[in-house]
Amino acid sequence: MSRAASFFYGVTAYLTFLIAILYAIGFVENLAVSKTIDSGDAGPVGASAVIDLLLLGIFAVQHSLMARRGFKAWWTQFVPPAIERSTYVMFANLALFLLLWQWRPIPETVWSVSNPVAAGALIGVSLLGWGMVFLSTFLINHFDLFGLQQVYNNLRRQQAEDPHFYTPFLYKFVRHPLYLGFIIAFWAAPVMTTGHLLFAVATTAYIFIGIALEERDLVAHFGQTYLNYRARVSMIVPLPPRGG
Repeated sequence: MSRAASFFYGVTAYLTFLIAILYAIGFVENLAVSKTIDSGDAGPVGASAVIDLLLLGIFAVQHSLMARRGFKAWWTQFVPPAIERSTYVMFANLALFLLLWQWRPIPETVWSVSNPVAAGALIGVSLLGWGMVFLSTFLINHFDLFGLQQVYNNLRRQQAEDPHFYTPFLYKFVRHPLYLGFIIAFWAAPVMTTGHLLFAVATTAYIFIGIALEERDLVAHFGQTYLNYRARVSMIVPLPPRGG
């Protein structure tokens, strides 16, 4: 693949991600999109739950498997390293689009907040969670995380800098603000249906599995530096750093 084609592919993967994530926000929030977490024809509860868990499982396996260092070492025998991250992003987009397309609603209400001020506040908290997700990516390296930096470096024939460990802003108080943002976004709902609850429980469980896998890789890469950080800073609940 030529450098220009690699760059175009990376930009396409990134723009597709933006479409997917913006639609996903509307999907979870039941706002402004044609199909949401609670819309559509409701089928048998058991069958819907199985299909939804299968869709979430596909997304989780893709995310976890393709992010592992061993898989990357094998995968880059076939995929040029410059587009490895963009390819990961593209597969994640496809897994997310499949989930959004085939999700089965389970509309029974678990809780409902009728007070309009309280309901609006919960929507605001949920949107704040989404904002935390995006902010967290920019605090580290948003364009590297989504593959654009790699294809740009390749286009300019520049060597990528070796990753270094740093903890800007939110990362001084919580090790995984991005995941915290997702948890807030998924749980702060004025109307929680059974289907939404299934989504929130399953994604939260996956987040903690993902944290364990991610931290294993971080310890392998950064060694004692990350171990010291882990000893000082809370995993998911923002707290003052321990030991100064």
